Amino acid sequence: MRKSISLGLILASAVAVTTFAATAQTAGGHGGWHSHGHGQLMALSKLNLTDAQRASIKQIMQTSFAQNKTQRQALGQQRSAFESMTPDQVGYQAAAASLAQAEGSAAQARVQQRAAITAQVYAVLTAPQKAQLATLKAQQQARKAQWQQFKAQHPVSSTSQATN
Repeated sequence: MRKSISLGLILASAVAVTTFAATAQTAGGHGGWHSHGHGQLMALSKLNLTDAQRASIKQIMQTSFAQNKTQRQALGQQRSAFESMTPDQVGYQAAAASLAQAEGSAAQARVQQRAAITAQVYAVLTAPQKAQLATLKAQQQARKAQWQQFKAQHPVSSTSQATN
């Protein structure tokens, strides 16, 4: 039990760090098996992975994170440099355009990276695990649809939002 909890924490950290870079800059970005790394991890934790599978998935996550570290850092530096500028500075608009292009390229790379990670992890799974994962995904989508329906039927009024 303790081993699976600590491995779960390691995987959670790897997924969180990888997906943090992917989701922190793109509000509402969707990808992988769930729109958040946590959902993907929760699905994987329910699949009774073998130790070898856990090790393979951990390696996939670590490799992916390491491969993209330099790119994330460069984008962060470019973002910081732009944020330190004032709108009346010479080159402000050019810096904004350059950052926008870099952010777009980074978003494209994140989507492709998530797809590659998902494919690599999926390849580690057995056929029964893939079937179970499909069931878990369908259940999650059904819960999401129920939640959307509930929200539509019970709109939050602006007065109750202000009091909460």
